[in-house]
Amino acid sequence: MLAYIGVSVAGLAYAPELRAQTPQAQIYTRLGDNQRFDPSIVAALARQLASKPFVQPQNNLPDFFSNLTYEQYVAIKSRQAPIWGSEGRGIAFEPLHRGFVFTNAVDLYVVEDGGVRRVGYESASFDYGRPNLPNDIGDIGFSGFRLISTSGNGKPFDFAIVQGATFFRAIARGQNYGAIARALTLKPADPKGEEFPIFRAFWLERPAVGSNSITVHGVIDSESTAGAVRMTFRPGDMTIVDVETTLFPRVNLEHVGLGGIGSTYFYGANDRRDADDIRSAVYESSGLQMLNGQGEWLWRPLHNPETLQISAFVDASPRGFGLLQRERTYETFQDDDQRFERRPSLWNEPLGDWGQGSVQLLEIPTDAEINDNILTYWRPKAPMTAGSEVAFAYRQYWCWSPPERPPLATVTSTRVGRGSTGRRRRFAVDFSGDMLGDNLPADLKSVLTVGPGTFQNLKIWSYPERKTLRVAFELDPGNENACEMRLILEAGGKPISETWLYRWTP
Repeated sequence: MLAYIGVSVAGLAYAPELRAQTPQAQIYTRLGDNQRFDPSIVAALARQLASKPFVQPQNNLPDFFSNLTYEQYVAIKSRQAPIWGSEGRGIAFEPLHRGFVFTNAVDLYVVEDGGVRRVGYESASFDYGRPNLPNDIGDIGFSGFRLISTSGNGKPFDFAIVQGATFFRAIARGQNYGAIARALTLKPADPKGEEFPIFRAFWLERPAVGSNSITVHGVIDSESTAGAVRMTFRPGDMTIVDVETTLFPRVNLEHVGLGGIGSTYFYGANDRRDADDIRSAVYESSGLQMLNGQGEWLWRPLHNPETLQISAFVDASPRGFGLLQRERTYETFQDDDQRFERRPSLWNEPLGDWGQGSVQLLEIPTDAEINDNILTYWRPKAPMTAGSEVAFAYRQYWCWSPPERPPLATVTSTRVGRGSTGRRRRFAVDFSGDMLGDNLPADLKSVLTVGPGTFQNLKIWSYPERKTLRVAFELDPGNENACEMRLILEAGGKPISETWLYRWTP
């Protein structure tokens, strides 16, 4: 069975005797039995880490596990029931084995009745699905954990996985895993390379009976900063995660990403570059939704470009942003295995004023659907200085559609194809909403701006039976290799649709 190693929270000195117990030797603390858990200790550990040079985690993973293929890794199954699964608390968890690309070890602790206990690894707790397991593995720790909902009348379901770097993902009931969140993003698309912070350890508080929530504390570490994070998960038909993070920079941080979300966009109706596939579309998220500080709703369809594209949507005090999957029909994808229509939308709602900065969007060329080639995050304008302490918080909604939606017509389709001549490209953008039914405003108009480049042959078609209006036009880029477009429906001098944004590249 999984071993619980008793520990306490007395003192903050590094305990060398724990080095033999834990595969992660960089937890600079002393933990022992029968002491009260205090969340402030997690921040103290991160602060202490930041005061010392960063040390790469020791990789003690046997080659047997580090050389596993994906299929061999996912074949590893736990022989034990989930921790707290038989206690009727509504939420349980299961430690995840190391292996494949998940080679870093994290220490897992449980907080029960205010005390701390470490979850120890035992090889007998797992079924490896293959023979020739090496002897004397020892305690190699875990790569992360999965959270399981056991409450309600429905069947238990995995609703979150925390594993790899500072990545985690969640789903609502009935969904498949898709978009992935990042607790911290550092220097993405930097010419010198992105910096990937890691989780060092987690403390999981045993849920109260009937609470349908679990709080997880973690320590983040990287070359540039250390940090403490507190995540409260509430699973259900919409899974909500509150994330509170405090960073302790070792150096001046010029490029920090908050609320990072990664996803995949391979091809769709607006971008079928070299897609020789029986499926109609392949993507986990269809676009980037933003509600800026001025109350404007923005929609930016995703695409798979020929070259790296970086977009910055400058804002102050953002009210929300996220990667949404708006396509919810099987017919959109025709994929019997992946079922992309069941992937979650992920909406971030800042808690408190995030000040000035920009929502950044990275679209990375890919020739395979297995690559996460989309990344979005909030980049604060002001750098974080070495030795400072910076706190921020936000709420995540892993959902079918976000709880706050535009009170306007929304973009339901973007189609792009060959234009009439030369480099021209033809666009068709569909807006849908109740206001686009039988009683269209007499002064309704579409407002399209393009720069650089020009547009021609703008036409509007109304489909009141579907409460849809289509705007079609041709983009003439001339000799340009990037054109920014902005389209909105107006009536009475006011917007009646969200704002459609698009960057065309060859």
